[in-house]
Amino acid sequence: MGSLRAHEGAGIEEGLVYFCLGSNLGDRKAHLEFGISGLIKEGVEIVRRSSLYETEPVGLTDQPWFLNQVVAGRTDLPPRALLSACKRIEQEAGRRETVRFGPRVLDIDVVLYKGMVVHEPDLVIPHPRMLDRRFVLVPLLEIAPHIRDPRSGKELAQVLYGLDEGKKVEKLKGNEF
Repeated sequence: MGSLRAHEGAGIEEGLVYFCLGSNLGDRKAHLEFGISGLIKEGVEIVRRSSLYETEPVGLTDQPWFLNQVVAGRTDLPPRALLSACKRIEQEAGRRETVRFGPRVLDIDVVLYKGMVVHEPDLVIPHPRMLDRRFVLVPLLEIAPHIRDPRSGKELAQVLYGLDEGKKVEKLKGNEF
């Protein structure tokens, strides 16, 4: 049985959902824009966008570097419907399931959902690996510098400071929003 609960004081602006988008195949920037347009078509009002970041692959390292971005938006879609929308957009962009953590045209993860904690068999929010991923935390903190982990209440800036992942995350010059 799943659970859905809000954590008070999570530092998440009322009603915002945060997504991490990534691509390491083809025209990476165009794929991210396709993902954002898809979110808008699915009923997400985008209110904030991070800069674009070149990021070193995690897990399977023998692949091209990623372009990542975090966006914040408002939506009335519940978490499961939002996950389905993200999967649909990825498929429309040309994503095909291959090896885990392998190259992909487009990846859209729901990182945070309105300050809530969701535990269901195939849906966990906050994203289960968010606290271990510099490529998520750096752009997230750019657009939400005081945000906290809804599970623990810990400031994500402190989590990033203590993260020893060792993967490079570099802001793409000339792409600040």
